[in-house]
Amino acid sequence: MTTTAPGASTVIGLCCRECARPYPPEALHVCEYCFGPLEVAYDYEAIAAATSREKISAGPTTIWRYADLLPADASDPVNLGAGFTPLVRAHRLAAELGLGELWVKNDTLNPTGSFKDRVVSVALTKARELGFKVGACASTGNLANSVGAHAAHAGMESIVFIPHDLEEAKVVTTAVYGGKLVAVEGNYDDVNRLCAELASEHPTWAFVNVNVRPYYSEGSKTLAFEVAEQLGWRVPDHVVVPIASGSQLTKVHKGFDELYKVGLLDEEPHVRVSGAQAAGCSPVATAFAEGTDHVRPQKPCTIAKSLAIGNPADGWYALDSVRSTGGAVGSVTDDEIVEGIRLLARTEGIFAETAGGVTIATLAKLAAEGVVRPDERVVAYVTGHGLKTIDAVSRQCGPTATIAPTMEAFNQAIEVQT
Repeated sequence: MTTTAPGASTVIGLCCRECARPYPPEALHVCEYCFGPLEVAYDYEAIAAATSREKISAGPTTIWRYADLLPADASDPVNLGAGFTPLVRAHRLAAELGLGELWVKNDTLNPTGSFKDRVVSVALTKARELGFKVGACASTGNLANSVGAHAAHAGMESIVFIPHDLEEAKVVTTAVYGGKLVAVEGNYDDVNRLCAELASEHPTWAFVNVNVRPYYSEGSKTLAFEVAEQLGWRVPDHVVVPIASGSQLTKVHKGFDELYKVGLLDEEPHVRVSGAQAAGCSPVATAFAEGTDHVRPQKPCTIAKSLAIGNPADGWYALDSVRSTGGAVGSVTDDEIVEGIRLLARTEGIFAETAGGVTIATLAKLAAEGVVRPDERVVAYVTGHGLKTIDAVSRQCGPTATIAPTMEAFNQAIEVQT
């Protein structure tokens, strides 16, 4: 295995988010001086010279249309078709919530049913550049699905680690791809700690959210790129993003800013960024409510298992993005999550997993509080399909009636409006 590769020509290297020390574009994720996280540094002047709206429009209908703004070589990406998912004008949901221009970014339609296909496509493309043959991860479910699928497509081995009590649908839809699937007796934070140790012991494994995390996280920027392009190269006034590790929210914020840096937006963006968490795992929402910078770890207890990260790696950075843009972080109960799922399905015909229920329920709460305003162009990010967490709503959703096979029985049971 090699430790370096040419990569995307616009990547300068890696840079510590805390002390700004530079590093080469290798499989590194932590600063050896201050232990801060590393992120990708770009030559934005080179990107501005290389890209344009016209070039993007002529590109593939996947995240790789934004190749100039991604940290991996796009000549042969690990690509199942992630990205360019619908941005749906949500008229009926907006009316229910008392909002004006509301859009739902429907990422349920990615290849494995969640936004994780974006980050994994980038991570495994970079991992393959760097010479890795094995893709690995710690996952609450969606990432496991995506690593299994993309590794299979790329001809790589996969070994993924999940909490032992994960939803059955997410277990099956990982195991079907034929890689190694390891259930760990503990919650996600226990799984993540184990994977951090394994990454040191197995340097030939590409743990997408450990040793190649700086590249992996960049895939989330495409959620901002697509929204801006789909709005006619305009940006929303306000976005609501679910928070698990916090990485997605920070990268959405970064994505809008990058578009302006490289000349793809006419005006500097001022996007208010708000976050959504489940009350049973809400370390960032708690810190926001308390007005503190300290994101204290919590023990997760929520049906929204894809967001159940009690010690979020990017929690502080998410908090900073929210505060610096004038947003907020809300949290909602499990009952409110289920109602959020049903509300979105009933009004817009989009079936979201529990994380989507968190987003919609938090949007409703922030709208009721006046944080999200009727005069704003708002985008809510729905990041996973409801078929992944069907047990969450199975008790509330069933037949309207069970009848004998006769017209009389139907007429007695069902009131039909003509």
